[in-house]
Amino acid sequence: MKTSPKKKATEEIIIDDRYCKGCFLCITVCPKKVLARGDKRSRVGYPMPRVDHLEECISCALCEMTCPDMALTVVQERT
Repeated sequence: MKTSPKKKATEEIIIDDRYCKGCFLCITVCPKKVLARGDKRSRVGYPMPRVDHLEECISCALCEMTCPDMALTVVQERT
């Protein structure tokens, strides 16, 4: 019986305040509800998401792939 490889845990999710325009698509696509609406504003004044439950992240990177402005980066732990 084969075992599936262990998924890497997420070390952090970086949200770049230079590029985020507050569309919140990242919140919508996250299957684990890791991201939420935040109080912080981007450099040009848009509301930004915040990382709410990093421990729930499964490193699927849907948020990163969905972001139209490439403002998110999912950083996996090194093994």
